[in-house]
Amino acid sequence: MKHFLSLKDFEKNEILEMIALAQSIKSDFQAKRPTPLLKNQILAMIFEKNSTRTRVSFESGIYQLGGTGIFLSSNDIQLSRGEPIKDTARVVGSMVDMVMIRTFAHSRLEEFAHYSPVPVINGLSDSFHPVQLMADYLTMLECGFDLENNKPKVAYIGDGNNIAHSWLMLASKLGFDLNIATPPGYEVDAEILSLAQQFASKSQANISITNNPQEAVEHCNVVTTDTWSSMGQESEKQIRKQAFQGFMVDTQLMQLASQDAIFLHCLPAYRGEEVSDEVLESQASKVFLEAENRLHAQKGIMVYLANNTKDNNV
Repeated sequence: MKHFLSLKDFEKNEILEMIALAQSIKSDFQAKRPTPLLKNQILAMIFEKNSTRTRVSFESGIYQLGGTGIFLSSNDIQLSRGEPIKDTARVVGSMVDMVMIRTFAHSRLEEFAHYSPVPVINGLSDSFHPVQLMADYLTMLECGFDLENNKPKVAYIGDGNNIAHSWLMLASKLGFDLNIATPPGYEVDAEILSLAQQFASKSQANISITNNPQEAVEHCNVVTTDTWSSMGQESEKQIRKQAFQGFMVDTQLMQLASQDAIFLHCLPAYRGEEVSDEVLESQASKVFLEAENRLHAQKGIMVYLANNTKDNNV
């Protein structure tokens, strides 16, 4: 059974196959051609964390592919009342074709996937946000970057969180360079970094870790960041705001990047904190194209998983 929990579980060719599916599906969408590739299939969407982009993109995506989405908040299911994950996984999985989960601990996803009879997609966990990175890479391709002719060099500025971890996986799998700059004490997870370095040794990606945002951004052509305080870290907001001083992506920092540099952010963005309003509204900013591409990237992921499940059942 193929699940989509982290990019670490996929080879380069598999990631590129999903991206190619997303490109094809988006082309059909823009031409107003129907794509009933998942006709009559049902996607259960379990949200233990709220979201705008994840809910709208998955629900719209499965509908556009000819299927149906069922939204389940933590209040709608028995997980919040203590039902074991393994029981929920087997029950829900017996009634739907695919499950997307947006949750806190990554271990919850892994346990759910272990017991699920259908593919499970990570809509976000505390450790990884792989669907976002698929949208990011699709956006980079549309902005003229690719692995053959114009390989990107990416700078991630900010918290060493699930987005940073997912950039590590994408860069090390596909073989492009990545600089990560975090404040002291907010670095990426050491085990995830070690795994990325193993992948990078095969793909020839260069991964650099620093506490200096200016050093990280220099000569990069993709600059990206994320909120300084993720969901569940509200009590740390003021402490983090102090720790992250000097890590805002502003016009001055962007000027150190390449002339053709683009700016990405998974949103929601807190203007005046991790990014200035000027950068977010600049021509370099591709954040709304990036958000739109969540829809198409996730359709590519769902179709890929459905195709592989079908192949395994033949």
